[in-house]
Amino acid sequence: MAADKKLHIVMFPWLAFGHMIPYLQLSKLIAQKGHHVSFVSTPANIRRLPKIHPDLAPFINFINLPLPSVENVPQNAEATTDLPYDKVQYLKKAYDLLKQPLTEFLRSSDADWILYDFAPYWVPQEIGPNLGVKTALFSVFPPECMAFLGPLSGDHRKNPEDFTVTPDWIPFPTTVAFRYFEIKKIFDCVTGNVTGVSDLERLKLCAHHGDAVVVRGSPDFNPEWIRVLGDIYGNPILPVGQLLTTEYDAGDHNPAWRPIKEWLDKQPRGSVVYVAFGSEAKPSQRELE
Repeated sequence: MAADKKLHIVMFPWLAFGHMIPYLQLSKLIAQKGHHVSFVSTPANIRRLPKIHPDLAPFINFINLPLPSVENVPQNAEATTDLPYDKVQYLKKAYDLLKQPLTEFLRSSDADWILYDFAPYWVPQEIGPNLGVKTALFSVFPPECMAFLGPLSGDHRKNPEDFTVTPDWIPFPTTVAFRYFEIKKIFDCVTGNVTGVSDLERLKLCAHHGDAVVVRGSPDFNPEWIRVLGDIYGNPILPVGQLLTTEYDAGDHNPAWRPIKEWLDKQPRGSVVYVAFGSEAKPSQRELE
């Protein structure tokens, strides 16, 4: 492959803004190098993403795939923030139904790579090999979290208590582990959901069967965890840093924030402002799922 070859990279994040935003940030970095990016998501989610700077817009193409209709997912709900926690499992069911339209898009494109999230295990197992497209899991979770979640085989943890201690495959002392109340709250990620495939199994399949694993980390800060990941997955581990969020200000702010901004502008310089979120706007665990 020529060193100056420009690539076409497809980004396919999970339907949560805690995932889509890092994918968008990485898309910008890739576009800055002159490569082309196809960012695939559903129409409502794409409309809600931050605007792209005009200099990068020619390199990033947004691909709208309508979300298939499934029971317990309202028509306008296309992200985890649109649903209560117990209904997010049905969003995963709808997400799995994007397999065919994603395949059709990739078949008609000239994609070199697809970077996918923890959920679509069928991308590295089926779509990538069948179409000759290289696949890489891009995990928004840090290397410490990925390593703790463990390998595809040899993980015998069954109960919440098992996740409160350091697993055997971590070869050095660490305090990285769940507290009991933390794992108990999200233990359905281990036991499974209506799709028949648990979140933990999805992540492991995505990491194990791809051609590489891309993580939000740095060899300057957590090299030992990155090495452990390489041992666990047997794949190249590509750290891309923390991907701090930067937004292009196009001058058309969200109207919903205008009253708040006007009030803040009236406050004396140096004031300390405490903001309380209502139940519908409060960031929740499902944003990170």
